[in-house]
Amino acid sequence: MTYHDVTILGGGPAGLAAALSLEAQGLSVAVLERAPQGPWAEPAFDGREIAMTHHSVSILKSLGAWEHIPQVAISPLREARIETGRSNHPLTFDTQGRGVDALGYLVSNHCIRRSLYLAASRRPGISLLAGTSTRHLRRIGDEMTVVHDRGEITCRLAVGADGRFSQIRRLQRIGAVMHDFRRAMLVCRMAHDVPHHHVATQWFDDGQTVALLPVNGGASSIVLTLPVEQIERLRTLDRDAFNAEIMERVGRRLGNMRLVSTRHAYPLKAVYAHRFAAPGFALVGDAAVGMHPITAHGFNLGLKGQESLAEEVGAGLARGESPGSLSVLRRFERRHRLATMPLFAATNGIATLYTRDEPAFRVLRRAGLRVADAVAPFKSMVTGLLMDRQRAA
Repeated sequence: MTYHDVTILGGGPAGLAAALSLEAQGLSVAVLERAPQGPWAEPAFDGREIAMTHHSVSILKSLGAWEHIPQVAISPLREARIETGRSNHPLTFDTQGRGVDALGYLVSNHCIRRSLYLAASRRPGISLLAGTSTRHLRRIGDEMTVVHDRGEITCRLAVGADGRFSQIRRLQRIGAVMHDFRRAMLVCRMAHDVPHHHVATQWFDDGQTVALLPVNGGASSIVLTLPVEQIERLRTLDRDAFNAEIMERVGRRLGNMRLVSTRHAYPLKAVYAHRFAAPGFALVGDAAVGMHPITAHGFNLGLKGQESLAEEVGAGLARGESPGSLSVLRRFERRHRLATMPLFAATNGIATLYTRDEPAFRVLRRAGLRVADAVAPFKSMVTGLLMDRQRAA
């Protein structure tokens, strides 16, 4: 049996960020990850491009991870457009009058994972345990014991960070609201002839939802949402036929397009845990709140959640409280619930309104975009939310 102040169960971005933030509070941290060492340290491209707010960038900088992301892999978002139907009035957001040149930045998920792993691997207070699966957890007195397939770890705080379908959450008997949108999304990169000018487009077309996310090198990340069986057909479609179909689906707005990456499919299911904390235990990342990607804020909320946890633990330590103290964790839970519940509810509502094709929904969303684009205070508020520049470096 070994001892650490904190044990993180899950070595994805939220788990590694939490390890770095908690170690910065003077705590010793172990991170358990099921993936083998190689794929954990050098993750492969998985199709996902993360739209990072200014605040998320500042967090990665403070954790020492941002410096490990190559500059060429960071794509600025100059403008965002929301469209519905084939002929519509788009809702646009830009940085005019904001004093910055980008709403946010697109970075591939695998680059973020690698950067956080590199930062964590260089911190003396963090132990990274690859190829390790958690069997169960038990609390005795003020300590948690994490039983895994290679032994046991005793700690004062265990943190579940193993994704929206969290096994750790189930082991702790914490339920969750799960909304199945009965859709899947296909993600890949495609090169194209027409320049994107670093404009991101979210397009709610009849029968499909398309996101065109600008990345460096004359390419865009394509995020296509359709029923599961249609996504599976496209995932395995011959490359030339795939290129032709995607060009038609996006209305040929980017000219000739060609696939330049692997294709990946993900189910669309939103998750909200009934509780984020219990004595000696907390949930972060998608294990706590797994967002529909329509607002592109899931990753950013995950980073904020672990930041809130570390700040509340640090404040508790200053008062002489244990990292696993229920009073500390309840403060984290209240804070994270306030930050996530309104956006989670609004996101699910938007996803429902903008992905249903009945005539009434089409009329509502077209009218909604026109009204929203005409109301300057609303646009300013949403632009601020997209950018999230609080304490940004």
